[in-house]
Amino acid sequence: MDKLEYRSGTGIMLLNKDNLVFVAARNDMKEDAWQMPQGGLEANESPEVGVLRELEEETHIPARMVAIISRSKEWLSYDFPKDMQAGFFKSKYVGQRQIWFLARYLGRDEDININTEKPEFRAWKWIEPKQLPDVIVDFKKPLYEKLLSEFSTKIQ
Repeated sequence: MDKLEYRSGTGIMLLNKDNLVFVAARNDMKEDAWQMPQGGLEANESPEVGVLRELEEETHIPARMVAIISRSKEWLSYDFPKDMQAGFFKSKYVGQRQIWFLARYLGRDEDININTEKPEFRAWKWIEPKQLPDVIVDFKKPLYEKLLSEFSTKIQ
């Protein structure tokens, strides 16, 4: 097989008024895997547009309820575990490379709805930012730790 590529995508660390971070439990993972909203970029789509599209697709949170605070300085990546590569995108990608955004949620909890047309999540909650590495799957932990380090001075 030829060298696998990284899938280009985007993600969002969404803070509420209490500086808690939105996380959701994935439907497709057997373990209790929580993550922040993320997804792939469509052809010719900018990360700024893609992150808001993905957020709305996964949570019904529209762009008007989000204020972007910051953007990651560079593309951040993670590899899928070898035993999981076949299941993710039919073995086309070795992992994902993403631009991440830090944003403030301007809506109410009642405005969040993960029961979408194609639900990716079974539950959601707000957590302390420092808890992120403890709730994510191991292979994404280094990326989440980098995000916390990069965004730490802006989480206020």
